[in-house]
Amino acid sequence: MPIVLVAILLIGIGMYIGLFIAAPPQEPADQDVMYQVSTINTLLLGGFDGIYNFSTLGTKGDFGIAVFDRLDGEVIAIDGKFYQISADGTVQEVCGNDTTPFATVTWFEPDREVRIARADNFSDFTTQLEAALPSPNLFYAIRIHGTFPVMKTRAVSRQEKPYPKLVDACAGQSVFMLNNTRGTIAGFYTPEMVEGLNIPGLHLHYLTDDHAAGGHILDFSVENATVELDSTSRFTMWLPEGDQYAGYDLGEDLSGDLSQVEKGGAGHLSGTG
Repeated sequence: MPIVLVAILLIGIGMYIGLFIAAPPQEPADQDVMYQVSTINTLLLGGFDGIYNFSTLGTKGDFGIAVFDRLDGEVIAIDGKFYQISADGTVQEVCGNDTTPFATVTWFEPDREVRIARADNFSDFTTQLEAALPSPNLFYAIRIHGTFPVMKTRAVSRQEKPYPKLVDACAGQSVFMLNNTRGTIAGFYTPEMVEGLNIPGLHLHYLTDDHAAGGHILDFSVENATVELDSTSRFTMWLPEGDQYAGYDLGEDLSGDLSQVEKGGAGHLSGTG
């Protein structure tokens, strides 16, 4: 090889190595944030069309909760996998191109643990957990893995247009009573200031270890529980687009509807475990 070409080649290699060495290290992606799709008031008013696919949602977090397109069941995300619990009680893994109208996810990295010796119901659990939170003004992802003496969950069946309000859709929900099941609770505590955006307080979903049952938690009891908490002070929200969303009155006081939806209404018994 001619000496001139060798020299040019060596100079080029030297410049490439120099640039590689001088380049600053890449910062890791910011994962300490709670990411939300749409708002709870939008869902309460009947915004049930899926607007965000689970493949993209999986790039925002590996843990969380959601509802399925057209309100067709509840969704829970654990360790990067999303599962749909349908109104007939069946559970299946969600496909990436499936969509959600409302979701909350994060990258779960627990900061602390809280021990709950015994809680006889959801209200009792909430009182004990809130007393142990460092501050009621932050966001917390919450995970509990264990055995639950009683677990009462629900799932709503697929809705058709024109969509009703959520409180009316939940009147026909399926309610599941599960006894002595082992599984994972996943969800969030959000502060009072997010009223209208998310559900103030606790919003929890459940999935059994055998992926045979689960849903949105209406009530439960637990003993000797270790509650893992991942706190964050950052919150990002993706809002829907289109005329329907633009026409909603999101300033309307829907707290009464939300309370009724979260307490579960009358429902009907659809299974036992």
